[in-house]
Amino acid sequence: MQTATAIIAAGGLGLRMGSQGPKQFSELLGVPLLIHAIRAFLEVPAIRSIIVVAPTEHRERTQTLLADYRLTDHCTVVSGGKLRQDSVRIGLNQVADDSTLVAVHDGARPLITPENIQSCLDAATIHGAAIVAVPVKDTLKAVAADTTIRHTVERESLWQAQTPQIFRTDLLKKAFAQADRDSFVGTDEASLLEHGGWPVFVVEGSETNIKITRPDDLLMAEGILMRQQPSQQMRIGHGFDAHRLVADRALILGGMEIPHELGLLGHSDADVLTHALCDAILGAIGAGDIGRHFPDSDPQYKGISSIKLLAHVINLAAEKHYRLVNGDITVVAERPKLASHFPTMRKVLAEACRVAPDAINLKASTTEKMGYTGREEGISAHAVVLMTKYTA
Repeated sequence: MQTATAIIAAGGLGLRMGSQGPKQFSELLGVPLLIHAIRAFLEVPAIRSIIVVAPTEHRERTQTLLADYRLTDHCTVVSGGKLRQDSVRIGLNQVADDSTLVAVHDGARPLITPENIQSCLDAATIHGAAIVAVPVKDTLKAVAADTTIRHTVERESLWQAQTPQIFRTDLLKKAFAQADRDSFVGTDEASLLEHGGWPVFVVEGSETNIKITRPDDLLMAEGILMRQQPSQQMRIGHGFDAHRLVADRALILGGMEIPHELGLLGHSDADVLTHALCDAILGAIGAGDIGRHFPDSDPQYKGISSIKLLAHVINLAAEKHYRLVNGDITVVAERPKLASHFPTMRKVLAEACRVAPDAINLKASTTEKMGYTGREEGISAHAVVLMTKYTA
């Protein structure tokens, strides 16, 4: 079997999306577009490595994202260039010599399927160059500068190019060299081969393999993905934790240090609120409890921020294809008053859980001076979460 390397072109800034950063970081059902695309390629046995070409200013963020989803063993991140052609060339220069084929894919095409990738690989193995495309269905009009129709374009032989576009590695390198000599800039990799006179074969793809360019595209993709998984599995989890209040310890709740004369005792930062949330998530996905994953006998967790533990729990859930829908947490404490801190806590927790702040609800209660919380000997917290399973 021939081996192949995938180059995921994620070097654009996605200005038409109107988002705060590159569109490949936009989430589709709780998972970034880039992660959806990478996961599809990882399901194809012939793909031995993946090179992600990211904007220079977002390279570190991309590496962190891949680490969050435990994909660093499979992917290499490189900084892209000014144009797509420059970025793909940079990625191509990183392809190992023993990689027979190179597959180039848009990082903003999250709905590509392993089946479409394999079909294109099969065609490229036979012909040397192949792309995924779909026949044009709509009537096409050539329009003048004043927006009047000049004529109708014959659509019978027209196809809409998509990605992946897959080529023999040596052939794609020759096409890039020819384009450089001629100062030719193509709109995609297939156009470079066309310029050099090499034939490129077309494999029929899927109408659902859309490229996310504008906000409406993201809504369309969500609809497609939801229809592909009509029977979403929902699971509920409950978490409870309690810690003793002692002197000479900081009081950490929801990732925040709360001004108080006492703090919670524990091996980590003893953030009882976050621990309850972790336990609820672990319970929902059937993965035990927080003690099993972060034992207090392990020195690496000594004094660790519980927000880091929460981020790890979210990664465990993502590996099982679960994401958080919402969480409802109640803190039981006689003192201090916590309501004024909840807005910041929600933001901190939501970021770790990769959800919007309104998916996290926080409440505070007392026991009217009864029990260990009423005597201010400790603080406890209850958490309930709803998790949904998605198809990666």
